[in-house]
Amino acid sequence: MDLSIGEVAQRSGLSVHALRFYEREGLFANPVRRLANGRRVYHEEELEWLAICTKLRSSGMPLATIRQYIELARQGAGNEHERLELLRRHERQVEAQVRELQEALDVMREKVRIYEEHLARGEADRLWNPSHAEADPGPEQACR
Repeated sequence: MDLSIGEVAQRSGLSVHALRFYEREGLFANPVRRLANGRRVYHEEELEWLAICTKLRSSGMPLATIRQYIELARQGAGNEHERLELLRRHERQVEAQVRELQEALDVMREKVRIYEEHLARGEADRLWNPSHAEADPGPEQACR
């Protein structure tokens, strides 16, 4: 089934501008077909790829790496190990990001807990405030 750029935008959640950008950057596995009048025509396969591609982008994969992956895929059989290694490298990077975010979340949860306790005891004025550093317990105590 042929899909217009508007339909692909609606179904993928990407803007028409983003779809044109992806096309210019060579991020589609196959060239986007055009009708005689110049209108772009997409297929379901492009939607499936866009779903993967947007996850790769949202996980921090650079456009150049996505392009490299697509170029390898276009070459066909014989480079599957290269594609797998590219994906594994990115997987390790995403895992490191997740660990960093988990550490940040742990810190935020502890800060929320401290603030909730101080507010519940009516001691919010004891929370660290840089403009009143002499009277405040300081960040090292407020973070405990």
